Amino acid sequence: MSTASHASSSESKVRTVFRVVSGNFLEMYDFMVYGYYASAIARTYFPSNNAFASLMLSLSVFGAGFLVRPLGAIVLGAYIDHHGRRKGLIVTLGLMALGTLTVALIPGYATIGVLAPALVLCGRLLQGFSAGAELGGVSVYLSEIATKGNKGFYVSWQSGSQQVAVVFAALFGVLLHRILPVEDMTSWGWRIPFIVGCCIVPFLFLIRRSLQETEEFARKKHRPSIGEILASMVQNWVIVLGGMGMVIMTTVSFYMITAYTPTFGKEVLKLSEIDTFVVTVCIGLSNLFWLPVSGAVSDRIGRRPVLLVFTILTILSAYPSVQWLVADPSFGRLLMVELWLSFLYGCYNGAMVVALTEVMPVEVRTAGFSLAYSLATTIGGFTPAISTWLIHMSGNKAAPGAWMGVAGICGLIATLVLYRSAEARNQYKTV
Repeated sequence: MSTASHASSSESKVRTVFRVVSGNFLEMYDFMVYGYYASAIARTYFPSNNAFASLMLSLSVFGAGFLVRPLGAIVLGAYIDHHGRRKGLIVTLGLMALGTLTVALIPGYATIGVLAPALVLCGRLLQGFSAGAELGGVSVYLSEIATKGNKGFYVSWQSGSQQVAVVFAALFGVLLHRILPVEDMTSWGWRIPFIVGCCIVPFLFLIRRSLQETEEFARKKHRPSIGEILASMVQNWVIVLGGMGMVIMTTVSFYMITAYTPTFGKEVLKLSEIDTFVVTVCIGLSNLFWLPVSGAVSDRIGRRPVLLVFTILTILSAYPSVQWLVADPSFGRLLMVELWLSFLYGCYNGAMVVALTEVMPVEVRTAGFSLAYSLATTIGGFTPAISTWLIHMSGNKAAPGAWMGVAGICGLIATLVLYRSAEARNQYKTV
């Protein structure tokens, strides 16, 4: 291949990756914005004389979006496996946009009463239904267009796009808090990031429509029906549950260090909102660095060693590090602890996502991946609410670190179980 044609091919791959992960960016941006402004959303839609109860309702609605992810994974995942990666990713983007618009524009409880929280819940459920297959669709697409020996690096950009969303949303938060008084942010300013997300949608539709179907899918002569896909997932239930255990480690750690950080910093550590948003920006950048590094390393040494090392490190260090933070809260300590947890998350997830695409039977790859991922997020997605509840019930401000340690145990057990299965080992031979 000539130098010119090689450069053209590389540029084409980069543009394709960008188009694929664009919708993933919007999905995570919406989730992060809700997590960042959970306190303001609580006052708008869930007013109460009890601040803890109001915040818990807001965070529970945040988590509710994850409850319908398994349904979205099955329905939309099966659609993608039958009709194609490109068509499915356009459908998930449309549903996601509708959910975002709902949350952005619904009047508060003071205006329309109980209808307000009900409609916000519907918007979150729609976002969750869409997200159920978005991650799987993007990850499978990237794995199928990856060049030989670089699958881990390619697939890592699914999570990488999420970190760009984290950084963008957090920087936007810093800017808004610089411009608007606290009272304005609480009453109406928190809606601005949601509206901006809606404005991005037409651009994302435009670039996603230009996607081509993957060659691997186009070559398939048989497109499984929904019934065949469901039967295959039942037949491979051990792999699906094992994948779920692996993803629990990812979702708990991710939502703890990103969506929960502003609430934890402000409500528990009593730090300024600016400090917590700055830390969140740094976390997003750190994640964005470690994810592709870990994906590339796993291409060279295999997925299993990376997964084992970082689940064990998480089990041993998550709680002690958070305990050290809450003993003397400060911006510096929060930044150091969150960067350490980011290192653990990024290095684990960089290998985990591609491993999950490899372990699933090819004919139901999207649905199987999405179902395992979505089942895990029904637990991990509630991390902000679970962490708040654990602190309230135990009186221990370091309790979120223990919750992340439990997630590490799930990831370790799942990794050992999957890699001891002869079928799983054969599925993993892709590097």
